[in-house]
Amino acid sequence: MLKGIPSILSPELMKILMEMGHGDELVLADGNFPASSCAKRLIRADGHDIPELLHAILTFLPLDQYVKKPAALMEVVPGDPEKPDIWGTYSSIMEVHHEGFRGFEMVERFAFYDRARNAYAVIASSEKSLYANIILKKGVVR
Repeated sequence: MLKGIPSILSPELMKILMEMGHGDELVLADGNFPASSCAKRLIRADGHDIPELLHAILTFLPLDQYVKKPAALMEVVPGDPEKPDIWGTYSSIMEVHHEGFRGFEMVERFAFYDRARNAYAVIASSEKSLYANIILKKGVVR
């Protein structure tokens, strides 16, 4: 064990965060997301919800400051009455960790899957909320 690293961040996940370079993307996937079939690199975070993972990851991961919106959410499918309350939780976490947070990029469902296939890694969580998937674009450390 090391001091100051949240126990929710496994050694495998910390390795992935360190390997990623500027512009690489990381997907935090909810329990319904097809993580195994989309991931180049799959990290299991069974038993964990996305907000706790997001908070811990953003403690270490700088977000890309050269794009307007370095975090993306999966849009609600047209006609689906779901109203994802979890997005407000994500906004609060982002505001704590990312100075100048300007909201999320919204990505259509199948375009989101395509981005996930090209992401550096996908973290499969046990998040139960619908439309809880989020993509983070890594930035640089200044």
